[in-house]
Amino acid sequence: MTRDELRELLERLRQGETSAEAVLRAVQAAPLADLGFARVDTHRGLRQGFPEVIFGPGKTPEQVVAIAARLFERHGRVLVTRATPEQARALRRRYRRAAYHPAARSLTLQRVPLPPRPGYVGVLCAGTSDLPVAEEAAVTAEFMGNRVERLYDVGVAGLHRLLEKLDLIQGAQVLVVVAGMEGALPSVVAGLVARPVIAVPTSVGYGASFGGVAALLGMLNSCGSGVTVVNIDNGFGAAYAASQINALAAEAAAAAVRDPAPAVASRARPRARKVS
Repeated sequence: MTRDELRELLERLRQGETSAEAVLRAVQAAPLADLGFARVDTHRGLRQGFPEVIFGPGKTPEQVVAIAARLFERHGRVLVTRATPEQARALRRRYRRAAYHPAARSLTLQRVPLPPRPGYVGVLCAGTSDLPVAEEAAVTAEFMGNRVERLYDVGVAGLHRLLEKLDLIQGAQVLVVVAGMEGALPSVVAGLVARPVIAVPTSVGYGASFGGVAALLGMLNSCGSGVTVVNIDNGFGAAYAASQINALAAEAAAAAVRDPAPAVASRARPRARKVS
């Protein structure tokens, strides 16, 4: 159960459409499921707004299926990152609706897709070699209920490719910018937008790139304001943060629509009083 689902349940209680006992059962469920080889956090969706995500490497296909089954039973949605084809085949044998995204190396399983939030997350990458990390970010962001606009192969070696899509870039609520080599793209993008930029260094490059360390250091030393950097090849982490930012923007917009008076009142200047 996520926080949004709990709010919906409480609203149904307020309207008399469900019972207090049903609400208690929903929130008193065990906070974890002990599978022996894994202790699955079944309350993470309630605490953080999204269920625990399965990291595929090091797990057997059978272990992935067992963890996914508990999460799916509890939350109705499962995301597996860095999934192997063997893990994908095992999960699809159990759940035909499971989808494998080979470019992103990700597995998704859900009863009902989350409704997309207003606004969109922009996912950019410098070159085609960065696509696996960029797609991991894009698939993750979409699965978490965000509309995603992809803009690929727009590295600084051909800056005109980026500039011709400037309207699309500036319209995003938050941008995930993926690059290897020297990692210059996030700095360029940050100088063009008034939005958060989450930079993702990739391990793409020749020997002196040191497996992405050169791109990481370049991004950490960016002169572009508002650039936040995640670890090398961590498209998932960047997308998760972008989704949280977009969720806050959506909540703020919804609050302004529901109750615009405080915002208007805060801008109003007090009238000067006459002194007799």
